[in-house]
Amino acid sequence: MEPQTAIEKLRILLPHWIEHNRRHEAEFRQWAAAARLEGSETLAVLLETAAANMVATDAILKKAGLEVGATGEVHDHAHPHDHG
Repeated sequence: MEPQTAIEKLRILLPHWIEHNRRHEAEFRQWAAAARLEGSETLAVLLETAAANMVATDAILKKAGLEVGATGEVHDHAHPHDHG
């Protein structure tokens, strides 16, 4: 049975978004380290800032999840885009 309301859909989407953001955060930190190794401190700091903002966004999404009664389960879906 497919979710019908926005709230029902958000119960499913929010945990997924949080997991997706965690992956991006980790990627940002990896690329920041690579940029730093190549001498681009400014770029590294910007990517680390983006990663920190993802952490802050996750905290907000977790609160939203509590509002809609999300279970907190993370849904691990394959994504059709490449982050490589």
